[in-house]
Amino acid sequence: MTVETLISHTMPPLQPSDTVEYGLGLLMELRVRHLPVVGAGKKLMGVLSEEQLLDAANPGVKIGELLGPEAISISEKTHVFDVTKVIMDHNLTTIPVVSEAGMYVGLVRRHDLFERFARMLATQESGAIVALEVNERDVQLSQIIYLIEQNDVRVLSLSTESREGDDPTVGITIKLNVKEASRIRHILEHNGYHVVAAFGEEEDSEDLLDRVQEFLHYLEV
Repeated sequence: MTVETLISHTMPPLQPSDTVEYGLGLLMELRVRHLPVVGAGKKLMGVLSEEQLLDAANPGVKIGELLGPEAISISEKTHVFDVTKVIMDHNLTTIPVVSEAGMYVGLVRRHDLFERFARMLATQESGAIVALEVNERDVQLSQIIYLIEQNDVRVLSLSTESREGDDPTVGITIKLNVKEASRIRHILEHNGYHVVAAFGEEEDSEDLLDRVQEFLHYLEV
């Protein structure tokens, strides 16, 4: 899945002849903290941050004077996973997209990228959530899905997260197409899986609060 459908062709880039004052105003208007700088012939010259503009000597400084040597960019065919890594590595709110010839095409906003991930993870769909903790040597996603779906429950999404440092466990979060999670929790635990938390839409508020506190305690450990 590439970022082609996420590219904005309407958000204007900065130009090297623009002033710092103009750049800050445009960032505020577009509600982002980074914008590409594009020169003649749609050549990408770099990416400027709000912090760089605020550190300028005065509001009249030309943006072209603030550019560094590196121009971070992606291509239209870049996978959304790879784009996310670049954005997170450089803490960007937008990232420029260039053609095969190196010419500026448009930009991708972090907000739009994360909205895509939210849809991929079925966060807006109704359903219960189950969180597991599994040793990385024992991760068999197909078996987990089989245990769930043989009980007439469908997995809407599944995501994994490796722990930091020497922790050998993997966190697995599963979104289900049912509103009540206790049955699936029991099935998984009966088959030896450590269920960290299970959130069902039909639980009463007191039970849900207990489960949320249980999950938060787990995160703090």
